[in-house]
Amino acid sequence: MFFMRESQPSSDFEETKKKAEAGDAAAQYKLGYMYYNGQGAPMDAAEAARWYQKAADQGYSTAQRRLGEMYANGEDAPMDDAEAAKWFRKAADQGDAIAQFWLGLFHCYGRSLLKNAEEAYVWYNLAAISIDDARKSRDALELTPEQKARAQQRSTELHMEIEERKKAAGK
Repeated sequence: MFFMRESQPSSDFEETKKKAEAGDAAAQYKLGYMYYNGQGAPMDAAEAARWYQKAADQGYSTAQRRLGEMYANGEDAPMDDAEAAKWFRKAADQGDAIAQFWLGLFHCYGRSLLKNAEEAYVWYNLAAISIDDARKSRDALELTPEQKARAQQRSTELHMEIEERKKAAGK
């Protein structure tokens, strides 16, 4: 699918492309976003995925999450829940709340992973810091008090691990 929102590539697009080609992960993600949305270039989800992949391979969490979404939704890639879950987990481990919410959904509904309400609670709870729907989803789960206590403990431990990783990475 190709669609131009601008008649000529913008200077921002050209500058971003140069940086992306030089290996800058943030620029690679931005270039993927520009292709995906037709900003300064034709809309091209396959090209977007290619640039997201380059940034994701360098550990860029937003690109990792975006790849997960593309696999989860079958956007210009075959729908692949296992691949989606892999990328969501990489992004979630870096503190990406949207990826954490996706993992909660995957565990809640049994996509790619075994259906596990306790594990869904863990990921929803982490995402609930930033996403109101995650809090609502977490609160709607039916868990025993013991399950809820275990999930809360695991969530706290994961949160601490994520914060340590961020600190070590200088974020």
